[in-house]
Amino acid sequence: MISRRSILQGATALGGLAVADLAGWTKAWAQSAMHKPEAGAKLQLLRWKRFVQSEEDAFLKLVAAYTKATGVAVEVLNESLDDVQPKASVAANVGSGPDMFWGLYSLPHLFPDKCLDVTDVCEAVGKKYGGWAKSAEVYGKSGGKWVALPVAYNANLINYRISAMKEAGFSEMPTDTDGFLALNQALKKIGKPGGMALGHASGDGNAWVHWLLWAFGGNLVDKDDKVIINSPETEAALEYGKKLFEAWIPGVASWNDAFNNKAFLAEEVWLTNNGVSIYAAANRNAAKGDAKAAKIAADMDHSFWPNGPVGEPTEFHIAYPLLGMKYSKYPNAIKSFMEFMMAVENYEPWLEGAVAYLSHPVKGGDDFAFWGKDPKLAPAKPAAFRTRTAGHDGSVGEKAAAALADFIVLDMVANACSGRESIKGAIRIAERQAKRLYR
Repeated sequence: MISRRSILQGATALGGLAVADLAGWTKAWAQSAMHKPEAGAKLQLLRWKRFVQSEEDAFLKLVAAYTKATGVAVEVLNESLDDVQPKASVAANVGSGPDMFWGLYSLPHLFPDKCLDVTDVCEAVGKKYGGWAKSAEVYGKSGGKWVALPVAYNANLINYRISAMKEAGFSEMPTDTDGFLALNQALKKIGKPGGMALGHASGDGNAWVHWLLWAFGGNLVDKDDKVIINSPETEAALEYGKKLFEAWIPGVASWNDAFNNKAFLAEEVWLTNNGVSIYAAANRNAAKGDAKAAKIAADMDHSFWPNGPVGEPTEFHIAYPLLGMKYSKYPNAIKSFMEFMMAVENYEPWLEGAVAYLSHPVKGGDDFAFWGKDPKLAPAKPAAFRTRTAGHDGSVGEKAAAALADFIVLDMVANACSGRESIKGAIRIAERQAKRLYR
């Protein structure tokens, strides 16, 4: 297992190499790398648009360093989080498009037979860092081989204002669902409500509604992929969700992944779920002299999700798999890029640039030095090791991926909470959709 000592020694020897090509490290890496790019190789990578500017800056430096080391030009394209999956699906079907896609959750399982086999890369990375999180193996593997590199996770956490929580009568974030509901209701009473996305938000919306369903023992399917969403446990989850919804700011039923960030920074909501990008944005704006942003950054914190009646964490953190396509003319270059990206000299500084918006899925990442710099970011550290995976008790394959992409659980919760459907009616709609998918 890679140790903190070896990481720090490496960084010292390289003079704080980060992602810059200092002291010839990238050239030396290119000479010893497992994979040599094809002659004349060039790559196109489509990824989700950045939520933290410093993460994108660090990533583009990494890309530039790779090009300098290998001569392989990498064009980075950006799409919104919700648009990566349909773009990748079209490319897989027609056999043409970007060489690599960087999406979320179960993306490679929508078309695993179209993904490049990257078993050798992933096994080498796992060995180097002391092993993968179990969830990363579930997302990365199909049919016994690795079809994607689980690059990072986005910890979806409770973001809250400390002063509002205390004003509402709570000294700390509740750790159970009863206390969490009471906090949200108290925040509404003092005019500082919470709010979470209930529109088609692939990240934040899917994250919290699955936590809700699982916290009360509900599941879309069982271990045999039999649809079991129509259950007393699901009804209990929706009854609770409706009470939460009633305490929140109006309008969350139309929120996508960007709305809660904006509402929190505008002091329209005082509690929401998100990565740590809100905190990063507040700190970034504070550094530019924004006094309101400085106040928010100083007064906010993050926490894990409360446990429900099942009595254990039921969090759903966002996995970000990077996959190569079989149709690419440059499979060796794809593997070479993945290998370079996961070299500790590149990987740790890039994650540090992401200021904990992204966290590691490898055990050795626990020892990355930046995790000790800001205690407000600590809850993001174990995301890959705490999360449940898409499908939960069921398979994580194409059907689970499609259920997420079709927002079956999210729409069920939105229908019930907003009153568009009765609780039983919302469940029946989700059941019909799931049965069509899992038949």
